[in-house]
Amino acid sequence: MKKDKILVFFIFPFLILILLLLNIFLPGKKDKRLKTIDYKLNGVEYKLLLADDEAEWVKGLMGYKKKEGFDGMLFIFPDKKHRQFWNKNTYLDLDIYWLDDKTVVSKSFLPSINKTGKIVIVNSPKEVNHVIELIVD
Repeated sequence: MKKDKILVFFIFPFLILILLLLNIFLPGKKDKRLKTIDYKLNGVEYKLLLADDEAEWVKGLMGYKKKEGFDGMLFIFPDKKHRQFWNKNTYLDLDIYWLDDKTVVSKSFLPSINKTGKIVIVNSPKEVNHVIELIVD
């Protein structure tokens, strides 16, 4: 009887917690709940994943190894700041568009971690509140 209580009250909840944490933090695991939007950039229509909260900003396109029904990701921040993006666990080459609201102020290239073999950081040239990562074919 005591063994059953230990199993029910300690081991089972612990296993559930481990599975939840693995689901959240495992590289390559995609969040299927992300919304996609159609976005026109430089006259071309793109389908972008929407990152509008801190958890989505941190994950970005990390773990993705190919296009999966979208062209990239739109990051919407609540304020204008200098932004930094890196290629940690990023297996796709990305064009980074830095936007002040909807106006493109600059573009950077962020190579995949596979190409560089090390972490590369790109910085916005000025304060921005939107950033688009487009997957380079």
